Amino acid sequence: MEDKQTKKAVLGSVMVVGGGIAGMQAALDMANSGYYVYMVERSPAIGGAMAQLDKTFPTNDCSM
Repeated sequence: MEDKQTKKAVLGSVMVVGGGIAGMQAALDMANSGYYVYMVERSPAIGGAMAQLDKTFPTNDCSM
Protein backbone atom coordinates (compact mmCIF):
# COMPACT_ATOMS: atom_id res chain seq x y z
CA MET A 1 0.00 0.00 0.00
CA GLU A 2 1.40 3.41 -0.91
CA ASP A 3 0.62 6.86 0.36
CA LYS A 4 -0.59 8.91 -2.62
CA GLN A 5 0.91 12.23 -1.48
CA THR A 6 4.52 11.20 -0.87
CA LYS A 7 4.64 7.86 -2.74
CA LYS A 8 6.18 6.12 0.28
CA ALA A 9 5.18 2.64 1.27
CA VAL A 10 3.03 2.70 4.40
CA LEU A 11 4.61 0.52 7.05
CA GLY A 12 1.64 0.27 9.41
CA SER A 13 -0.02 2.39 12.02
CA VAL A 14 0.90 3.66 15.47
CA MET A 15 -0.97 5.38 18.27
CA VAL A 16 0.63 8.27 20.14
CA VAL A 17 -0.88 8.88 23.57
CA GLY A 18 -0.62 12.54 24.58
CA GLY A 19 -0.81 15.68 22.52
CA GLY A 20 1.90 17.68 24.25
CA ILE A 21 5.11 18.84 22.64
CA ALA A 22 6.76 15.42 22.88
CA GLY A 23 3.66 13.62 21.58
CA MET A 24 3.33 15.94 18.62
CA GLN A 25 7.02 15.55 17.75
CA ALA A 26 6.77 11.76 18.04
CA ALA A 27 3.70 11.76 15.79
CA LEU A 28 5.47 13.89 13.18
CA ASP A 29 8.57 11.69 13.25
CA MET A 30 6.54 8.51 12.87
CA ALA A 31 4.43 9.99 10.07
CA ASN A 32 7.57 11.07 8.22
CA SER A 33 8.91 7.53 8.63
CA GLY A 34 5.94 6.10 6.77
CA TYR A 35 3.44 5.17 9.49
CA TYR A 36 -0.18 6.19 9.81
CA VAL A 37 -0.45 7.99 13.14
CA TYR A 38 -3.40 8.16 15.51
CA MET A 39 -2.97 10.74 18.28
CA VAL A 40 -5.02 10.43 21.47
CA GLU A 41 -5.38 13.33 23.92
CA ARG A 42 -7.67 13.38 26.95
CA SER A 43 -8.15 17.16 27.04
CA PRO A 44 -10.05 19.13 24.39
CA ALA A 45 -6.90 20.98 23.27
CA ILE A 46 -3.40 19.88 22.28
CA GLY A 47 -0.13 21.43 23.34
CA GLY A 48 0.11 20.19 26.92
CA ALA A 49 1.66 22.50 29.50
CA MET A 50 3.47 24.45 26.78
CA ALA A 51 0.15 25.82 25.49
CA GLN A 52 -0.51 27.33 28.93
CA LEU A 53 2.78 29.24 29.10
CA ASP A 54 3.15 32.86 28.11
CA LYS A 55 6.96 32.99 27.84
CA THR A 56 9.59 30.30 27.46
CA PHE A 57 12.91 29.88 29.26
CA PRO A 58 15.75 30.89 28.71
CA THR A 59 15.09 33.29 25.82
CA ASN A 60 11.82 34.71 27.19
CA ASP A 61 10.27 34.28 23.73
CA CYS A 62 6.53 34.17 23.28
CA SER A 63 5.44 30.52 23.31
CA MET A 64 2.43 31.16 21.09
